[in-house]
This record gives sequence, C-alpha cells and structure tokens, in this order.
Amino acid sequence: MTTQETIDLEQKYILQTYGRPPFVLESGDGVYLQDTDGKKYLDFVSGLSVNALGYNSSVIQDAANEQLGKLIHVSNLYHTIPAPQLAQLLCENSFADRAFFCNSGTESIEAALKFARKWGYKNFPDKPKNKIIALNNSFHGRTYGAISATGQPKYHKGFGPMLPNISFADLNDMESIEKLADSETVAIVLEPLQAEGGIHFADPEFLKGLRTLCDELKILLIFDEVQSGLLRTGKLFCYEHSGVTPDIMTLAKPLAGGLPIGATLMTQDVADAVEPGDHAATFGAHPVSCAVAIEVFKTLSAPDFVAGVQEKSDYLFGKLNEIKDKHAQVTEIRGKGLIAGIVIKDTPAADSMAFFRDKGILVCVAGPDVIRFLPPLVIDKEHIDEAVAVLDEFLS
Repeated sequence: MTTQETIDLEQKYILQTYGRPPFVLESGDGVYLQDTDGKKYLDFVSGLSVNALGYNSSVIQDAANEQLGKLIHVSNLYHTIPAPQLAQLLCENSFADRAFFCNSGTESIEAALKFARKWGYKNFPDKPKNKIIALNNSFHGRTYGAISATGQPKYHKGFGPMLPNISFADLNDMESIEKLADSETVAIVLEPLQAEGGIHFADPEFLKGLRTLCDELKILLIFDEVQSGLLRTGKLFCYEHSGVTPDIMTLAKPLAGGLPIGATLMTQDVADAVEPGDHAATFGAHPVSCAVAIEVFKTLSAPDFVAGVQEKSDYLFGKLNEIKDKHAQVTEIRGKGLIAGIVIKDTPAADSMAFFRDKGILVCVAGPDVIRFLPPLVIDKEHIDEAVAVLDEFLS
C-alpha cells in the first residue's frame, strides 16, 4: 500500500481527532524511524516519552515473545505471574506499598481519583472528604476524571460540565493552595513536572509545603508521573528531585517500552480503603505488557543506565545553553534529564516541526512557544549534536 493510499484509507475510516503530517511510519530501529517512502527520521519524540529503549529493542522483543508463547490474556479474574513480579519491582523501588495496573496514563489518573475519594468516604464517614485541588496549566489525560482535573480550559470546551468538586490553584504558589484547602478536601493532584503545559518543574520547597499541608489537614498528595517518571528527568522517579513522597502516584508511558500499560501506586493507607469490586480493568495487568515492563524497568533502573542518561542530559543541556547564548530568539531552556524545552519568541514553536522533519528529525512542542525534545533514553551524543545543529539552523 502506498503512502497516499494509507492516508486516504485513514481519512475515510478513522475518526479525525488528530492532525497528522503527510507521511506514514512503517518501521523503526534504534533511535530511527522509517516511512513508507524509505525516508529515515531521527526520533526526538519517542512516542511522547513512551519508547524509552527506542525501536527493535531485543529487551522488549525477547520478553514479549517469551510471554506470548505462554499466556496472552485471561483477565483479572485469575492470578498470573508477571503482574505481581512487576508490582514488587515498582513498590520495592519507590514509596509505594501497592500497585494497580490498567492500560494508559489517563486510566491511571482515573484510578487515583477514585481511590482518593474512596479513602475520603471510608476514613471520614460523618463528613466525607471529596473535594480535589488540581493545578492550572496541568494535563492529566482525556477521560472525564482526567480532563476534569486538567487545568487548561481548551480541553474542556464542548465537553462540559466537568466533574464537580475540583478546583484549581497555581503551580509553585502555596497561598493559592491554602485558599482552597479545607476539611472537605480529599486530595491535591499535580505533575511534579508539567510537561504538556510547557515543561515547568514544581519547586522542591513548594512540594515540601504541599506535603506538610496534606499531613496537617489529612489530605492525600497525588503525583502524576505519567510523562516525567521512569528516568525521563534523570532520576528513576521525578519526585526524587525534591525528596517529597506522595500518597498516590501514576505511571504509564515508558513503563512497557511501547506496549500499553498504566500503573497507580499507593501507600497501604490508601490501599486499605479500596475493596474488591471498587475498580477494575479487563486488560489491566496484561501478562505480555507486564512481562515486558519487568525487563524495561530492570534496564531503566540499572545504575550504569541511569549514569548514562545523566551524562547525556548534561551534554544535551550544555549544547542547548550554547544555542541560547547564540540566539536572542531563545529566551529560556527548561527541563531535566532527557526532556528539554526550548522557549522561543517571535516564531510559533509549531513551525519547527516541519523544518526539523524536512531535515529528517522528529520533534514536538509543549505549548505555543516551547520546542520539546523527548528522545529515547538510548540516544547518543552524536544524535544530540545532529538535533542541536538543526535547531541552530532553524533559529538562524
């Protein structure tokens, strides 16, 4: 099937909720993708932070093939082997005591919000807690709970009313939180790194203030690490930068290296409020996704791999700061690890995507003025040089 035939078929039969560029990706290897016309692209999107180990990874293929030969799916009505093994890895390497598995980041947020409200009803039966504080400029997903907690009105337009009892404060503004928090507040939900909102980090002191406030008022603290978790920011979990631990945390994108999976991690206190039948996911804890996630997690958490990502991060941000010093159009470099935001003025950030694509590199944006670099974590310095050179050319 030709490129145009594929695009025509997509436009005829698939609901048009995406504006895709006019090429069709067919295969990938390492950090490169190839389209149906044979053109190769250096990938600085990695499936929106999903493909941490790049493409055609033997780690992923071997784990998937082995599990496919044993058991594909039986639903959560029965015990299977990979899910508890993955849960053990996640809990023993984080703050958490328990894990719930689903299929995506937005589903992990739905679970987090439900578990928080169940905790509020169970622990405060006389006057249940059910109010949730979220943050402006946040992004938590597209399902109703997730979108209701997303602090960007453009995602609400045409879909209202949103779920009740969710209000919004500002990132790094404790006063705005304190004005909303009361005896009915059950949870505060935020991204330690607002990725889709422009790559804004929560200040460590702000997170410490939230933790103190939550402890004082008996409020749960929920961290959304769907995009920022699992080494993307240079540490296994983004919360490690501040030392502040949540009560609930959501993970998804890179967890199974490209296969669908989501996870909601929680303390035992939260888990004690959830009973059989309170929540479910038919494809959650999928044996193949969980088997792959085990091997991906082992790879991402290996000390040598972590050190390599940190070294490449230092190199990337060093190069980007050279670009900032060279071009007045660049006003700021944001990010940590291997998520970088190049803030530009005078030119829409979206204009960069076609320019990079013509040069054989895929990039994305994070808002109207931020070019976003999200390469696979297996990127090499020479690939960074290539992307930065095209950025230099775009800005010239």
